[in-house]
Amino acid sequence: MPRLFGTDGIRGVANVDLKPTIAYALGRATAHRLARGRGAIVVGQDTRRSGDLFVAAITAGATSLGADVHRVGVVPTPALAFLAGAGEFVAGIMVSASHNPAADNGLKVLDEHGLKLDDAVEDELEQLIWRTEELGGSGNDELGVAVDARDRLGAYLEHRMRLARSVDASGLRIVLDGANGSGAAVGADILRATGAAIEVIHAEPDGRNINLHCGATDPADLARVVVERGADLGFALDGDADRLVAVDASGSVVDGDQVLGFLALERLANGTLDERTLVVSVLSNGGLQHAVEAAGGTVVRTPVGDKYILEGMQVSGGGLGGEKSGHVIVREHTTSGDGIVTALEVLRVLTAAGRPISELAAQIPLLPQQQRAVRVRHKDQWEGDPILQHAIADAQARLGGSGRVLVRPSGTEPALRVMVEGPDAGLVTELADALATVAGERLH
Repeated sequence: MPRLFGTDGIRGVANVDLKPTIAYALGRATAHRLARGRGAIVVGQDTRRSGDLFVAAITAGATSLGADVHRVGVVPTPALAFLAGAGEFVAGIMVSASHNPAADNGLKVLDEHGLKLDDAVEDELEQLIWRTEELGGSGNDELGVAVDARDRLGAYLEHRMRLARSVDASGLRIVLDGANGSGAAVGADILRATGAAIEVIHAEPDGRNINLHCGATDPADLARVVVERGADLGFALDGDADRLVAVDASGSVVDGDQVLGFLALERLANGTLDERTLVVSVLSNGGLQHAVEAAGGTVVRTPVGDKYILEGMQVSGGGLGGEKSGHVIVREHTTSGDGIVTALEVLRVLTAAGRPISELAAQIPLLPQQQRAVRVRHKDQWEGDPILQHAIADAQARLGGSGRVLVRPSGTEPALRVMVEGPDAGLVTELADALATVAGERLH
């Protein structure tokens, strides 16, 4: 039986392969393993139409085993993490599929510190999900209750507002793309506290339009509006606001590795980068590593997934980490990716330097890199296919020691991901296309 938990919780097409029965069983498993029949669980959701369905199922499951469920409504994932770690809850569950299409949904479980669970604890929850009927149930007097806790979002807002008020971005004109997700309204309010003029687009969620032709995974419309309005820069959140993509005044997307790079260089120059270490995933560009190391820093690489980034930061002592997709963790402010905090950090560095974001990004020259996502039915069989393995080895040999090939199954989709990086752009593209073709033929 395939593992339920991927790199970012349980995901699937809502009410098709991710059914409310799974959410009900997860609520029971979380109450049994993390609440142990006592305490309270905080639950939030993004703007997908299926969110109410899953929140109701989680609530039924958890309360059936005696745990109270505090429902905070539509909130960014980092807000749910903030509340889960505030000391009043034994766990949190976020109902969101992040940057995925509206038809998908997902279930992310957080511990009492607001952190994503260790793989071993996820494995325990998974076993409990399959054995849910064996967990019994509480009598009427011991049942948990559902609590309307939407006012709890105020604590998160106040914390982020204090960060925003420490940045003076007066005079800047910024366009914010809210991805029709859960961070649009709060993101605009927080960024306005910096003094910047904020224009918001894609902030009218209807349950079906989250991430639809907008947001961090599709910033083309943001780029167009930035240029049309003559704005200084643009920010795009994804559906649950845990990642950020930036666009400069010319409408060019700033690579996520370049954002990580100039944030790290600023801290290195000021002596405020803990352990002089930046933590990134194996996907981050070699050009980022070269730039940070040339400035006297160290780069630590982890598997893909922001929970592994945080683990790497905890082990290394690094205070800054993230992924090129736009997940950034600034450990002095948050223990999870928060696109709004990332935007504030960009504005802090940009305004202190008195330079546009395009010039800051230019400090991080990147190696040519190509990525392909190949839709396949048998993504976990790639290592056992001799023809695909030969193609990978041949591609690495052609790149020599100056390039990299990385192939891995997606943790959130039925896909194999291929990344090729090297100094020769033409060769990188050729090899990425060839490997994607072989993978598609062999694992269909």
